[in-house]
Formats: sequence, structure tokens, C-alpha cells
Amino acid sequence: MHRHCAIWWVAWLLSVPALYSAPLDLGDRLELFVDHHLIDQLTAARLTLGQPQPREISLTFDEPWEKAANYATVIRDGTLYRLYYRGCALAPDGGFDSASEVTCYAESRDGVHWIKPRLGLHAFRGNRDNNIILAPDPRRISHNFAPFLDDRPGVPAAERYKAVGGVFNDNGAHVPSASSTAVAHTGGLFRLVSADGLHWKLHSEKPVFAGYALDSLNCLAWIPAEKNYAIYLRTWSEGGTPAHPEFRGYRTVSRAVSPDFETWSEPTRMTFGDTPPENLYTNGTHAYFRAPHLLVALAFRFQPDRAVLSPAELARYGVHPTQRLGVSDAVLLTSRGGDRYDRTFLESIIRPGPDRAAWSARNNAPALGVVPTGETEMSLYLVTHYTQPDCRLQRYTLRTDGFASVRAPFAGGTLLTKPFTFAGARLVLNYATSAAGTLRVELLDETSQPLPAFTAADCDELIGDEIARTVTWHGHADLSALAGRPVRLRFVLRDADLYSLRFQP
Repeated sequence: MHRHCAIWWVAWLLSVPALYSAPLDLGDRLELFVDHHLIDQLTAARLTLGQPQPREISLTFDEPWEKAANYATVIRDGTLYRLYYRGCALAPDGGFDSASEVTCYAESRDGVHWIKPRLGLHAFRGNRDNNIILAPDPRRISHNFAPFLDDRPGVPAAERYKAVGGVFNDNGAHVPSASSTAVAHTGGLFRLVSADGLHWKLHSEKPVFAGYALDSLNCLAWIPAEKNYAIYLRTWSEGGTPAHPEFRGYRTVSRAVSPDFETWSEPTRMTFGDTPPENLYTNGTHAYFRAPHLLVALAFRFQPDRAVLSPAELARYGVHPTQRLGVSDAVLLTSRGGDRYDRTFLESIIRPGPDRAAWSARNNAPALGVVPTGETEMSLYLVTHYTQPDCRLQRYTLRTDGFASVRAPFAGGTLLTKPFTFAGARLVLNYATSAAGTLRVELLDETSQPLPAFTAADCDELIGDEIARTVTWHGHADLSALAGRPVRLRFVLRDADLYSLRFQP
């Protein structure tokens, strides 16, 4: 009898998880509505993917040492924006000479207007008048060089910048370059460090992940909650490991972690929930600059067997023969640590669009990094016209926090959060309404009962378009008496979008 009562009690508890699961601890962190982490119920409202707007061409990769430009990274360091990307020269047969791969650098003061500084660090065909920061190397570190700004307190000044780069090489076999010259080197990812982001040195002569089928952009990040560095590696669904060198299937992502940048765990395959497998050529995983606990991944989705352009168009645009089959675009993934991505949105966040030249293979590769370029704007960048004479970097913009939103139609809708605790004294929202739209907020206890004086009827109506608006109830904003206590929020929206929230002092 006691056993049957216990089973009934557990079953009843499982039937009401919202009441008895531990509340989320938001603290004073910014939370974006890019997934269902905070969402319990949506009624006549839905999560909607943001729509980046195309802007100007940031750079054209027109120098002889920067052909086949790709695998770009954008970093904001104080008032300076830094751009890193792969370049290489053309071989005599018109192909790409992988033995000449270099890492190139550009910079900007606003993320909009870019220059290629003549740094004089390395010679190209006897001339140092260029923007090369890493010279050709038999280890092919420049093939997919991916830097990261480690600006946490206590990081040694000489290691403020960190990077990884390198390719699969079957544990040190000879690898022919595009110019048919055999080069012997050890495969794997090499770690580099720099004090200024321009002058780099090897952190260790010994690579990590030797024997893995490395390619594309392997992304380095710091995970605050885990107190670990993480590398998000391009791997394969089948093989591509030291134990199984032959690889096939589709391109995917694995993760390895390290507490000290020295010793690394074995890569673990990332999971994507109940979503169909897709070729993810690059993953673009990095900490969002306004909410470092949230990892944003602008991934490069590749459809290898599809084609749009006719042979005449491919010839007219100057597409290299190796890039005539396949099309690609950008998709949004997020992660909150561990080996799981959230794929709330399967749709493309940036399509190839009406530019016909963007419809050849390996076009529209998102740069690693999203950076603020204004009080209400952030920028992301894509490399497009790949292998074509006018290969370029295209800038796109989103509103701040605007990767996605909870959207309600004119008829109205509601969002009910999961129970959570917070630290702070006022609720600040990033939202937008139409001229006829509206947004109100209600505070509830964890059993979903409205708290007196904080009902939707008490809330002062929110109308407009603001990145940081403090919510008030009859003119009062102070919520400090509720800090640390489990509560919920209920949003009542009409023709409105809600992008993020934060409890602030």
C-alpha cells in the first residue's frame, strides 16, 4: 500500500512540473527570447526569427595574396574593430595554391568603414607592403585561423588574444598542395597567443586533436558557467577520428573543453534536439557580447547537391570549377553550455537573396562574431562571391538583441514565463510595437496567481520601440521586495515584439 501511494505521489508531482521544479535563477543577467529557456506557455504568440538587413560591402578581397578569402572573424576590442580572414594566391592553373595560405587583417573604428593597413610584417613575392599577419606555413594554420579575445581579468597580457588553426593530415602524412608540391607536417589544431592581435606565436609546438578531420572554422570560446575554454570543432557524422580516419556522411559539430588552454577533453558530438541533420560547414559559435552566458552560433549551412546557376552564369561570374555544385546560407543556433545546441529555428536567418552570384557553392559564409555598431544596432558579416573575382565581405544589421522575438498579432497574445528568481530592483525590456500595438506586464507568484498592485491592469501601457525601457505599475518601478522570491511574468502583447528582459539595480 505504501509503495502504491509513493508511485501515485511521484506521478502527481511529474504532472505539475512547473509548480515543483526548481525555479530558474536569472540574477541580473540579460535574457534573450531566442529559445524556450524562459518560456512556459505561448498563447496566440510565437517565437519569430529576426531578419538581418543588408548594408554596404565592407571589403572587396582584391589583392593578389587574398584570393579565396573566407573564414572571417570580427572582434571588437575597445574602440577598435578587428577583422581576420584567410587569403591565398592563385596557382598557375588558376586554382588556389594552398601552400600560399596567409592570414590577413583589416580594421575599423565603427564596424562600417574598413581599411587594410600595410603592416610590413611578412613578405608576399618579396614585398612587405601588405596586410598579412601570418605567413604561409606547412602546418596550414592560416587555412582556418580563428582568433578569440580573452579579456577576462587576470589573463596574462601576452595571452590576451588566443587562436586555433590547422587541418586534418592523417597524423603527419604528406599532403599535396594545389600547386602539387608535397608538404610534410603534423595535422591537428595549433594554439596561438598574442598580446596585440597582430603579432602571434605558437602556444605549443604540439597540436591538439591530431587525426581528426579538421577543416573550416573551429571556434574558440570561454564558457563562464563551466569555467572552461571550449573549442567547437567541425567534425563528421561518420569517421574523421584517429580511430576511424575515413569520413563520410554530413558535416557537423563537436565540442572539447579545457580549464587552462593546455589539456583538452576528447571531442564530444553536439546534439541538436529533435531536428533533421544538416551539413553545417562552419558553426560560428561565440558568446553574445551583451549576455556571455548565451552562445550564439551563426552557422554556414551547406546543401552540397543542389544547383541554381546555369553553366553560362557560372562562367560569367568567374566561379571556380570546384564551386559549381552546391548552395549555402546562414542559420541561427544557440547554446547555454554543454553539448547541446538549440535549433528553435530551422529556417535561414540570411538567404542568398536576389544576387545571382551568391548562388554558387560555399557562398554566404557568416563571419565568426556579432558586434555592436550603434546604441540600437549590431552587425554581422558574410563572405560572398566566393572564388569569384569580386569576392567580398557584406555587412548586415539587426536591432540590438534582435536575433529573435516573441511576436503577437493584432488580435493579441500572451507569454507566460517559467518560475524564476531575480536580483535587482526594476524590470527593463527591449520591445517594439506598432502605432496601434501595446504591451503590458503582470507579475505572478510561482502558482500563477497575480500579485496585488502588479497585475496587467496596474501596468502602465508600453507603446513604442525601445532597447531599454523600465516597466512601471501606476508609475512605480521598484521590485526589490520581490528579489530572490520565485515569481513568473505574464506578458500581454498586441501587434508587438518582445526581444529581451533584464532585472537591473
